[in-house]
Amino acid sequence: MAGDRLARRPKQLTFSDYRKRTGRGGPRPGAGRPRGPRPRVLHRERAPVPGDCPVHVTLRVKANLPSLREGKFVREWRRSLAEASERGSFRVAHYSLQGDHAHLLVEAHGKDALARGMKSIAARLARALNRCAGRSGPVLDGRYHHRSLRSPREVRRALAYVLLNARRHLAKRRSAAPSAVRLDPASSARWFDGWRPQAASGLADTSAAPEVARLRTWLLRVGWRRHGLVDPGELPTQQPAATS
Repeated sequence: MAGDRLARRPKQLTFSDYRKRTGRGGPRPGAGRPRGPRPRVLHRERAPVPGDCPVHVTLRVKANLPSLREGKFVREWRRSLAEASERGSFRVAHYSLQGDHAHLLVEAHGKDALARGMKSIAARLARALNRCAGRSGPVLDGRYHHRSLRSPREVRRALAYVLLNARRHLAKRRSAAPSAVRLDPASSARWFDGWRPQAASGLADTSAAPEVARLRTWLLRVGWRRHGLVDPGELPTQQPAATS
């Protein structure tokens, strides 16, 4: 009798058997959590960051927070950034603030320097926004995106994309290029010396000390100019996807 009971004991299915019988589990199209309209950066090891290449970084904030383009926050951000834009092996060269995200062009001596520098910058952005909004709690929506810029053409495209990003968003909303040409006050555009001559009349007062760091990499100082100065009236194209 004992032998019969043992013989009738059900066999435990392996994961492979379970998938074959039920069609459930395992990798398949549509499996897992939906990515949604703003998929987060996966927690994978980040790609190497060459020390002689600038990096385009994007930081996003959570929904239902005040716009990063509000004047009070822009002023607070400038003050805070001026204290941390140059940290030896990490420098913030340019930035622009949009409603729910910030674009930065930075220089970093490797991915560890980038990680340390961005940790400081992200914390400053979060604290500044919480101070301006009179709130506390998390601000950032996931990890930052980054992409190393390895050629003069890539750097020139990234400069136009970052400094003219507000113009691009305005054109998307209106389905046409904005007619007025002016430098974005929620960016480091007034510290950029690569505008075509007609931009000179749009420069803001630059008598104060800049909140961005001095450029060190050849690509950001000189190399990108091979492809022409930036017209403040141009409409930047979509940047290639950033790395995690």
